[in-house]
Order: sequence, then C-alpha cells, then structure tokens
Amino acid sequence: MTHKTNLLGVFLLFATCLATPHEACAEAIPVVLDRVESGWQLTRGGEPYFIQGAGGKGPKAQLAASGANTFRTWGVGDDLQEQLDEAQELGLTVVVGHWLGHERHGFDYGDSAAVQEQFDRVKKDVLQYKDHPAVLLWGIGNEMEGFAGGDNPAIWDHVQSLAAMIKELDPHHPTMTVTADIGGARVKSVHELCPDIDIMGINSYGGLPSIPRRYRELGGTKPILITEFGPRGVWEIEKTSFGAPPELTSTQKAQVYVDAYTAGCLDVPELCLGGFAFTWGFKMEATSTWFGMFLPNGDKLASVDAMTEVWSGSPPANLCPEIRNFALKGPDVVQPGDQVEVQLDIVDPEGAPVQVNWEIRNEATTYITGGDAQAVPLALDEVIQESSTTGAVLKMPGGGVYRLYLIASDGDGGGATASVPIKVDGEPDPAPIRLPLALYQDGHPQPWAPSGWMGGISSISLDLDSKVNPRSGETCIEVVY
Repeated sequence: MTHKTNLLGVFLLFATCLATPHEACAEAIPVVLDRVESGWQLTRGGEPYFIQGAGGKGPKAQLAASGANTFRTWGVGDDLQEQLDEAQELGLTVVVGHWLGHERHGFDYGDSAAVQEQFDRVKKDVLQYKDHPAVLLWGIGNEMEGFAGGDNPAIWDHVQSLAAMIKELDPHHPTMTVTADIGGARVKSVHELCPDIDIMGINSYGGLPSIPRRYRELGGTKPILITEFGPRGVWEIEKTSFGAPPELTSTQKAQVYVDAYTAGCLDVPELCLGGFAFTWGFKMEATSTWFGMFLPNGDKLASVDAMTEVWSGSPPANLCPEIRNFALKGPDVVQPGDQVEVQLDIVDPEGAPVQVNWEIRNEATTYITGGDAQAVPLALDEVIQESSTTGAVLKMPGGGVYRLYLIASDGDGGGATASVPIKVDGEPDPAPIRLPLALYQDGHPQPWAPSGWMGGISSISLDLDSKVNPRSGETCIEVVY
C-alpha cells in the first residue's frame, strides 16, 4: 500500500509540474552574502560568485559566449519569465530589478496610495519569481533618488520597507538598491535608513575609478556592485565652443570600459562584488552611438571585444575594425555651403575589407535625458558629397548644429563607430530628409520614441519587437486591443 501511495504522489507531482512548471516545481538556488576575513563574499549554491555582467536587450547567447555570467533588468516586464528561462538555459543569472517611480516623472513619495500600490506590485513580483533558479538577487529601484542630493527620507523609508518585505518573503536572495553615483546623501541614506539593503548598487561612468576611495571616505561599509559603467557621460566632459559633446570612437571607448572597470571594481574584490557594462544593445542617448555596445543591425562594437577578454581571459577570434584616426580637417564652425572634410584611418585586425557608411543628422536637442527614451534624429540627404574608407567630403546646409556619423563593418558581425558635431552659422535652411523614411525597420534605429500611454489602457498591449507575422523582416510592432 505504501508503494502504491508513493507512486500516486510521484504521478500527482509530475502532473502538477506539467500544469504549472515554473511556480510549482522551480527551486531557488541559495545566494548568500558573507563578511569574510578578506572582505565581502557572494556565494551561489555554496560556490563563490563574482558578477561579470551587462545590462541591456542585446543577445544573451552572445553575452554567455563572451564569458559573462549575469545580466540585470531595470524592472519586471511581461517578458521576465522568458528572460529568466533563457538565462537558465544559457547558464546565466539575473539581477531582477523592481522599478520605483521617479519624482521627476511625477511620482509622489508623499502619496500613501501610490506608495502602497508600488509596494504591492513589488510584493507580487517577488512572490511570482523568487523560486526561479536563475534569480541572483533583487534590485530595488534605479536612480529613484534623482540627480540632486538624494536626501529625501521618504524615498529611503520606502526602499527599506520593500527590502524588509523581500527578506521576509525570500531568504535566499540578497537585496540591493541602485543610485546615480554616490554624491550627496546617498551613501549615508542607504546605510542609516535602509538596514535591510545588503548591497549598494552604483551607476558610475567617469567617476568609476574613484568610487572605492570616495565610497569609503563617505563611510560606506556595505559591499558595492557597479550596476552601470561605460564611457564618460555627456554630463562629465567638456563641450565644444557651441555646447556639443565630443564623442570617443568605439575603439577608444573599449579601453575606457576596461580601465574604469579595473580601477573601480576588479582592483577592490574585498569591496566590489562585480559589475554590469552598459549597454548590452543599442541606445539613443545624446548621440545614437554614445553608450551602445552593439549597432542596431546586431554588429558588436569594440567594447564587446574588450569585455570578452576581461570576462573570459581571451579576446574573441574575430575582432572589430580599429579606428586609428578620425578627425575634421579644419574648423568645426563653418558657414552654409562650406566644404568640410573628414579624415578616416580604419583597419580590420584580421585583414578583412571594411565597409563604411556615412550619415549626417541634426544634432539632438537634449543631451542629458536621465536615461529616458529619446528619438534618433533623422538622416539628411544631399550633404555628403563624397565618402570612402579614408574619409568624407560634405557641403554644409543652412544654419544649425549637425553630427556626422561613421558606421563601419567587417562583414562578419564586427562594427565600429565615430561621430563629430559641426556647427553651421547663419540662417536655417534645412537639408532634405533622406528617403525612404521607415518608421519601423529591422536593424535600424527608430526615428521616434514612445512617449507613454494616455487614458484607459487596461485593454491595450504593445510589443515593439513582435515576431507574429511581420510583413517584412523578422519583427514588427504589434498592438493588441
């Protein structure tokens, strides 16, 4: 009788797994944060775990192949289950972010109803995903303290209440909150007002090399995780005489990733638990190439090669084209109708022929967006008169600020980018837009940014990367009502 009962139990368990595999049968892998003699140690399943990661929507299979072990999300979307499952299949883990409202977006931490709704949402998401084996830890908010002093106690009280709730529901995964660098009252607030936050996540770019020193000087004792790093932000550099940010080439940026990450994280393993390169994908922010580690068509840039060597110990077999020189030949402020020359020296490390594409676009009207969505300015026609792998010749249109982009490819998945801003004095006389203009096209940036929802939206869903019956290409925009 006992034997029959056990068989029945196995059958019922198997049936339950088939019906609800993720909720009923998933088993969390315990992640523990310990204070050891040498500093802080993160373990997963009993084994030391140093986070080698990136954040962004780029290909996760390529992330795993590059030697990384983790990626992060900024919030919980409808695709989180799919992301966790993919991570598990690839041997990756996920730092699951819970997006918290920003005051600059209108969220009021003095509104008890809004705060409770946010609390309930996070609780629901933790309960739903806490047992997935790919979950590594929880990220509570991302720069929700804003870009000023970061000293609103109402925000930190809410972060603490969420951390305490998560610890009660899930003892297997540490908690983290993420701030915009560590200036103002950020370190003090996290340490004094958030005792249930285990890890201080820090988004830092130009300031990353000095993070360990500054953090300790501010009294920081919790372990840190570098949750975003990359080239210096536009807010950290000197501008041209007309206020435009000069941009490094993709070749130059690759070394910045390595140097900053080494100084700000790898050199202090007793304090830093790892980091996330930004952004594993394409993103328009100030320029269309500033932070992206990939091009819209999927080609990787040199920052991927650089981080692959950091993560795996070896460079990839196929390296991206190397830009040895990219420069204006003459001033960056000219008159309408003037001829402008740009010099280029680019080679492929494996000797492959390099293909180049030159584009000129109106300059972005806003450089500092706080990470918010930004439309890619439209490409212009009749400006580029000559172009090749050694440079380009332009005949400048009417007054305004423009940016010339170089996009290169080795034909085997490797790319390179460079850009330069140019100001034209005089009356505006816009150049024609390059046609045809695609509102949505695979492998190309969108010339618009979704601005948000209006009215009753409970019956509407939007997928910007749907693969359901696209008319052309692999994806399309799907709206369901």
